Amino acid sequence: MIRRLIAFLLMSWLLGFAWFAILLPQPLSPKQRTDAIVVLTGGAGRIDRGLELLQSNAAKDMLISGVDRDVRPIELALAYNVPQAMFLCCITLGHEAVDTRSNAIETIHWIERRKYRSVRLITTDWHMRRARFELEQALPPGIAIHIDAVHSNPSLKMLFKEYNKYLLRRAAALLGI
Repeated sequence: MIRRLIAFLLMSWLLGFAWFAILLPQPLSPKQRTDAIVVLTGGAGRIDRGLELLQSNAAKDMLISGVDRDVRPIELALAYNVPQAMFLCCITLGHEAVDTRSNAIETIHWIERRKYRSVRLITTDWHMRRARFELEQALPPGIAIHIDAVHSNPSLKMLFKEYNKYLLRRAAALLGI
């Protein structure tokens, strides 16, 4: 009986991992408009995607969450070849977040201050499920999250680590942590 239970749990974990690794979230259509864009730092192409969408009027404001405290808007404007005026009017640099959970908290405070009703969440495809889960846990009801995953080619090791982090976070949420 115990062997069957262990085999069932192992098979469930393996099938879940296959689902997680094979069906990674996809980019959202640029035509989908939202009140705001939230970019979580930490992966290639995330800020590029957010800036591209902001410049195409997919949203009116953007938060870049998890920016190092030493980074200034002028540095990002130069690095991404974007007018500094865009950083002054439409882009907020969030310096408080250090991980996915604090990204969600920083994002919630930013959304609530501005009273947005919809947000486009941009992060890497392998990170999207956990990032969305964290944001959904913290958001009040009535705010729509539209996921916009940046395509990547994650290693099996990266997928393994992220899948287990996702499962642990979901288990912690069930326990109220």
